[in-house]
Amino acid sequence: MDIKNYNNHAWNKQVEANNEWTQPVTTEQVDAARKGEWSIVLTPHKSVPHNWFGDLKGKKVLCLASGGGQQGPILAAAGANVTVFDLSENQLAQDAQVAKRDGLTLTTVKGDMTDLSCFENESFDLIFHPCSNNFVPDISVVWAEAARVLKVNGRLLSGFINPAAYIFDWFEAEKGVTKVRHKLPFSDINNLTQAELALLKEQDEPLVFSHSFEEQIKGQLDNGLVLVDMFEDDWQSMAFSEYFPPTMACLTIKLPQAVWNP
Repeated sequence: MDIKNYNNHAWNKQVEANNEWTQPVTTEQVDAARKGEWSIVLTPHKSVPHNWFGDLKGKKVLCLASGGGQQGPILAAAGANVTVFDLSENQLAQDAQVAKRDGLTLTTVKGDMTDLSCFENESFDLIFHPCSNNFVPDISVVWAEAARVLKVNGRLLSGFINPAAYIFDWFEAEKGVTKVRHKLPFSDINNLTQAELALLKEQDEPLVFSHSFEEQIKGQLDNGLVLVDMFEDDWQSMAFSEYFPPTMACLTIKLPQAVWNP
């Protein structure tokens, strides 16, 4: 099946259903960000430390697969020159709506996170990439493209799901039950029954793929990005979060080619 087109449709429908990751920030939050009082997330709950961003004033920031009117407007209000890049036109419309409502300047671009060919090499000072690469089967191209469009010494802030989360039955986890079910790597397409897959499609749920730590972290290192900091986060709506932190975030910085010589 065409995963890209399906997930595009699914996220458009999630906006219509008022999914929590499609709800725009308020004018009050934007006003506070203009005063330097703001926080945004890469993972479900923990705010990203401000020192991960550095000085945002005038910096070119790419919010990668980060539509929904949440992170982009806050970073723009904090002084960054923001481009929001997302597969879902409805998600991008949320960012555009907040920008118009609150007098923000930001750019929205529709596209697939695995193809940033619309951007030139070394275009951005910072990339903000929340938990979203679980919606594509191959993330090696995501890291390669992110590294290409990031300036030398630029920062990549990324969130992702611990692959161990995918060994559990998510249908049961959402009911408060922790049940080990799947072998890794996981994908909705290959691991679920036809009836379960049909139910996800009926509910317009985006389809997901697990990615190993090698894919998530070494994939960044292999593209000249050095790991500087990280943290773990819970996911309270999922029962297995009681046993381990199922999400995490990393700060990596792009090395000069002279230092990183593959």
